[in-house]
Amino acid sequence: MTVTDDNDRHAEKMRKIQAARARMMQSKTVERGLVIVHTGTGKGKTTAALGMVCRMIGHGMKVSIIQFIKGAMETGEQAVFDAFPDLVEMRPLGEGFTWDTQDRERDIAKVREAWEAAKARILDPEWKMVVCDELNIALRYDYLPVEEVLAVLAARPADTHVVITGRNAKPELIEAADLVTEMGLVKHPFRSGVKAQAGVEF
Repeated sequence: MTVTDDNDRHAEKMRKIQAARARMMQSKTVERGLVIVHTGTGKGKTTAALGMVCRMIGHGMKVSIIQFIKGAMETGEQAVFDAFPDLVEMRPLGEGFTWDTQDRERDIAKVREAWEAAKARILDPEWKMVVCDELNIALRYDYLPVEEVLAVLAARPADTHVVITGRNAKPELIEAADLVTEMGLVKHPFRSGVKAQAGVEF
């Protein structure tokens, strides 16, 4: 078989794939806000969500990032988002990991504060995406009723996207979501004694 034959076979195969793809895309006509969940033990859940924030900025749409659990710290993302104050806000409303705070009542109060802020943004049609970073952790520890979260998601404006991150997403949330990605841990440098590094973890 010659190189020309290989190229011809490849071109014919690609034409068939292109035609099948075009037929499939004809049926995809719905445009609406999505509930997106990033969960799993692997790294990159928040990173992927903040990548979507960059896309929203690129399209001139307003985004609110509400950080549950995580407290204020200097991050590379914050420095970037500060350049677009009319399009994005990043609000760290937690106080750190639950094993650091060791105060369940205070943790619940901080989660409630963050949820009220997130709820206000989710229901406000001006904001086209709301990232609820680490909300899954708050739900896992029952700091907030999942039923309340689901009710707000159901009441949001039709074109509002909500991205929820964190390990151990509740089955009810997974069921209600439009898009769920589970990030699996294969290998992580932390297990080899490497600490979190600027530009990679924050």
